[in-house]
Amino acid sequence: MNKPLSHSASRGQEHWTTKGDVRLFLWEKPAVAGTEKAGTILFVHGSSMGSQPTFDLQVPGRPGAMDYFTAQGFDTWCMDMEGYGRSDKKRGIDATIAEGADDLTAGTDYILKTRNTGPLLVYGISSGALRAALFAQSHPDRVKRLALDAHVWTGEGSPTLEQRRKKLPEFTKTKRRPIDRTFVRSIFERDHPGTADNNVIEAFADAILELDDSIPNGTYIDMCNNLPVVDPTKIKAPTIVMRGEFDGIASFDDLVAFFKLLPNPDKQFAVMPGVAHASFHQKNYMLVYHILLSFFTQPEPIYRSAGH
Repeated sequence: MNKPLSHSASRGQEHWTTKGDVRLFLWEKPAVAGTEKAGTILFVHGSSMGSQPTFDLQVPGRPGAMDYFTAQGFDTWCMDMEGYGRSDKKRGIDATIAEGADDLTAGTDYILKTRNTGPLLVYGISSGALRAALFAQSHPDRVKRLALDAHVWTGEGSPTLEQRRKKLPEFTKTKRRPIDRTFVRSIFERDHPGTADNNVIEAFADAILELDDSIPNGTYIDMCNNLPVVDPTKIKAPTIVMRGEFDGIASFDDLVAFFKLLPNPDKQFAVMPGVAHASFHQKNYMLVYHILLSFFTQPEPIYRSAGH
């Protein structure tokens, strides 16, 4: 169900796969021609928008994540979870974190069958980090390295989730909640106003609202009422936990406790100065890209056997 690829850094290719009778949208941008191949990244979006506004936002003079990483030699993919963006919305499901992990299973089935990639480099942000972590738990053979940005484990110490829990009765009454430009702007105003440029915020809002005027409630309900949904002791992949300095969802102490329990010694914890929740859309986005690029290109450790 794929079409011929474009090798332009500014153009990508749409793909479609299925989860049962549900159609799921995937977007691929291959490494820029002539670059040394560095691996394949799967980007996983969060609660309030589809994948392309998050990872392939087109703002003049500012590379989106997919364009930046294709220029570094990575093949890149993202996908819309069921209920978001261009993927099916017909079932009207909650689109919980577990259902999102199932979407990732279907999406990676397709990617691994369509491209000879080997295990993937997986990046998730916010509830996308939870989806990615749960997927890595279930499919350790498919994840080469895992990046969890704006992640949350138990939710303890999170001022944003504390406020959001007050609206839990509203979220549980309906499968979807409406979104508009004011809501998108609030993402950048709630933690530390001024960390993102207005032209980026408005372009982000344009891209989100072109695809969706409402979004599922499932991840909000999970993050308010059902945490933890991930067991760090079962995540076997090398993992980096990335936290913006001003992030109101990802509590520092909560993430440190999560980090301590990760069993693979190949792990990192990165605090991103001057960054709030939506890290790829901040003024300091190049700092975020640098951290992620460093982790995804890190040499694998060499262990000498006993007696040598």
